[in-house]
Amino acid sequence: MSITPLMPVYPRCGVRPVEGDNCHLIDEDGTRYLDFASGIAVNLLGHSHEGLIGAIQRQAAKLMHVSNLYGSPQGEALAQELIDHTFADTVFFTNSGAEAVETAIKTARAYHQHAGNEERYELITFKNAFHGRTMATISASNQEKMHKGFMPLLGGFKYAEFDDLESAKAQIGPHTAGFLVEPIQGEGGIRPASDEFLQGLRALCDEHDLMLVLDEVQCGVARTGTLYAYEQYGIEPDVLATAKGIGGGFPLGACLATEKAARGMTFGTHGSTYGGNPLAMAAGMAVMEAVANDEFLASVREKGERIRSRLEQFIGNYPELFDFVRGRGLMLGVRMKVESRPFFQHLRDNHQLLTVAAGDQTLRVLPPLVVGDTEIDEFFDKLSAGAASYEIPTD
Repeated sequence: MSITPLMPVYPRCGVRPVEGDNCHLIDEDGTRYLDFASGIAVNLLGHSHEGLIGAIQRQAAKLMHVSNLYGSPQGEALAQELIDHTFADTVFFTNSGAEAVETAIKTARAYHQHAGNEERYELITFKNAFHGRTMATISASNQEKMHKGFMPLLGGFKYAEFDDLESAKAQIGPHTAGFLVEPIQGEGGIRPASDEFLQGLRALCDEHDLMLVLDEVQCGVARTGTLYAYEQYGIEPDVLATAKGIGGGFPLGACLATEKAARGMTFGTHGSTYGGNPLAMAAGMAVMEAVANDEFLASVREKGERIRSRLEQFIGNYPELFDFVRGRGLMLGVRMKVESRPFFQHLRDNHQLLTVAAGDQTLRVLPPLVVGDTEIDEFFDKLSAGAASYEIPTD
């Protein structure tokens, strides 16, 4: 047998973590890595947060799963916590970001079709977006690399240029149900939308009775310095998909919606066997207790600005490597003048610094939100050593 026990869909690297210590990962051979990838924006409280670990341990000893056939005091509590801190009136819990986006897509379609407008099913999405790996979420993306081998795609999506309001407006037609957009494109290269763009989409939705659906799977849950990024744009969505950081490392996602937007999501229209299980709810409550307060959010903004400022100074030392810095809070991207993937591998393999590559030649910097001064200094020491020792490929 030549196939590996783990289906070979990931080009896994040689780093094999077995333990975590705050902002570090420890390999099976004892090597310590500074983790400024956070499991791709997931481990927002680091790897040894006592509040999160304790909540999961206590709940695991009580009750892990019962299904959604029964009442859920744990789910009701976390849903109310999210409602109290956001635009939303109602919440559906999932196990992943892709499931949260799937729920959001169904919610937007159901809004129109519940009212008898069965022709309103198309969502306008944006080029270079990433919404997940299910059939619907790859169909919502225009990236051919995600489509190859899985044709035909599902219908019901149109693609517009990101951050181009006129391009979005031109796609509106008789079948349009709404827009699906990341306020900050993550996989696409840490590209924040402009205020004018998101405010313009909100106005178009109000004018044409469309759903504004935000994918905040990567940029949500305090990552940008507010609980959700939409708060920085002066708008509110109708529907929002969240995941990654919301469980702090435990698999959890959610679809948030207004009462109006969720009018089509009635008994029997949607479901999930594991979604909202008591163990996930305990993790989510621990995360919200840690991050959903002004002091914590202010610390994320302050640390984000400090890292951004130092990055902007630093990249001037290597004009052949780096272009500029973009992002918000602790969701930062360094646009490179060369491909970012070989450089991120160089940092990982030679300097024990974990970052994440992204589209548009971007190096993602996604530290745990609990990162401290010592780890920030270590990051710049390792980044500096990595830039100094990097040989730009000539081929």
